[in-house]
Amino acid sequence: MKVLVLTGAESTGKSWLAARLQQRLGGRVVGEYVRHFIDREQRDTCLTDVPAIARGQLAWEDAARGQRPELLILDTHLLSNMLWSRTLFDDCPAWLEDELLARRYDQHLLLSPEGAVWHADGQRCQPETVERLRFHDACRQWLQRNEQPYVEIGGDWASREQQAIAQAQALLAQ
Repeated sequence: MKVLVLTGAESTGKSWLAARLQQRLGGRVVGEYVRHFIDREQRDTCLTDVPAIARGQLAWEDAARGQRPELLILDTHLLSNMLWSRTLFDDCPAWLEDELLARRYDQHLLLSPEGAVWHADGQRCQPETVERLRFHDACRQWLQRNEQPYVEIGGDWASREQQAIAQAQALLAQ
């Protein structure tokens, strides 16, 4: 089983690319638990919600890992939960990073906000490119600092799709 993570700022095409990768290469997609949480609770999140959101994300990931698909595509993982917690609440439960580092991820596709038009959906909150670039940089810094494998993906939607498919195919060929 190869585990591929789509990560980066909001509105950069993670969910769209996850679906396109699955359509093209098969595998199993794990979505963003926080979206489910917000839809269910019908309110904005707060710091005390972060552990429940992270545990929900992990439960979804673990259930998919248990199915042992050839390709596991994660629309997000705890890195986003960690960075959003720090961005929104200036705090984050320490166990999130420990749990994230205890897991194996074969490749991260870090999606650039440059060239990606922000789309409001009732849950997104960073319409300014400069905010999304800051989040993108925080993702990159964490991946580098923790020696996680990653490739940056950018350009228009067609280019993003081509790059993502090529990276996933290369991962599967290993």
